[in-house]
Amino acid sequence: MSNDYRPMWEELGLDLDAHDALLNVLNQGYGDIYLSQQNRPETMAYFDFVMSEVHGLRIRELLDEKDKGRKIVGSYCVFVPEEIVLAADATLVGLCSGADFALEEVENWLPRNTCALIKSSFGFKLGKVCPYLECADMIVGENTCDGKKKAYETFSSLVENLYVMDLPQVKSDPGKTLLAAEFDRFRQAMEHLTGKPITAESLKYGIETVNAKRAALHRLYALRHADPAPISGLDALLANQVSFYDNPARFTESVHKICDELESRIAEKKGVFPEKTPRILVSGCPQAVPNWKLHHIVETSGAVIVGEESCVGERGTRNLTDDTGGTPEEMMEAIVDRYFQINCAIFTPNGDRLDHIRQMAADYKADAVIHYSLQFCQPYLMESLPVENTLKNEGLPALRIETDYSMQDAGQLKTRIEAFIEQLR
Repeated sequence: MSNDYRPMWEELGLDLDAHDALLNVLNQGYGDIYLSQQNRPETMAYFDFVMSEVHGLRIRELLDEKDKGRKIVGSYCVFVPEEIVLAADATLVGLCSGADFALEEVENWLPRNTCALIKSSFGFKLGKVCPYLECADMIVGENTCDGKKKAYETFSSLVENLYVMDLPQVKSDPGKTLLAAEFDRFRQAMEHLTGKPITAESLKYGIETVNAKRAALHRLYALRHADPAPISGLDALLANQVSFYDNPARFTESVHKICDELESRIAEKKGVFPEKTPRILVSGCPQAVPNWKLHHIVETSGAVIVGEESCVGERGTRNLTDDTGGTPEEMMEAIVDRYFQINCAIFTPNGDRLDHIRQMAADYKADAVIHYSLQFCQPYLMESLPVENTLKNEGLPALRIETDYSMQDAGQLKTRIEAFIEQLR
């Protein structure tokens, strides 16, 4: 990445030495994991470019938007409605939370046995290495799990612009009423932030833009049903990850270009792995940049990942928002309806999530499921055993993985995963 960005990073308040160290690790890891893959789709070159400029050109674009008066909103969760952000003429971006950073300092603020994702978000702030965080005019937290709920109390002392959204924990009428009230409060907060009223026209634009992005990903997911797999799980994961950072219209166009190429590959029976390679569905915790560990281990151990039941995957993008409403009230109701269908592990009971895993396993022709949980992530850890047992009772092999962002357990994980894949053969 060009040194021309250093004045920009310095102006944002980044620790330049620490940020250089982060980028060196990121670039090395990306080269070793992504660029070493064989027979990648040519259209993945765009996403390689995005990753090479993820802290450079994209940040400059966001700062240019800010110079023109547009607000930047940072988020850690798929429950934050991008439709409303766009309707207020603002930009939504994902925030850094996929790697360990400044762990020693983080543990002065949080208990050691805090979820790895929460500790990561603190580490990027305390280490001053996330330009998305530093350029955001509003940071949106959400009370999903108890860990996040309490962590945001502490995080509020580190940032000046934190907005916390409450979320229901039960799929019920009162739960949906709570979500509707919170989304309306968020709508008002966005109007206050930008100084622009959210209208029927602007909501229509927000819904159509986000629907188009999700529809492009739906097309990509459907093409992954093919055997041989036309794209690696790693490359599909990258597309999901980039969806949180990139300009929505540009991202949508780029995904459709991938899909055009994949359709040609499928017609030619051309895959990234041989036909009949064991097919794995990954279910569980989200995997943010640069968390590529599990996919890399699986796909260098003799299997291919064909789908993700994850917030960085089909769970996060599964449903479109009804775009037939004519009034702001009807459109807001449609947005609530769409987000209330997300099957996060925070919900209890959560049978819909198990049904979704079963359906995905069938659709993607998966030979097995790996349930992935981040260390100390209680909701997904609590659901992992019921998921495993239910799938095994139905004759579908399942493996539970609990890990963090470090590579210290990579050898142990590879041994377990290789043995699991060998059983599938």
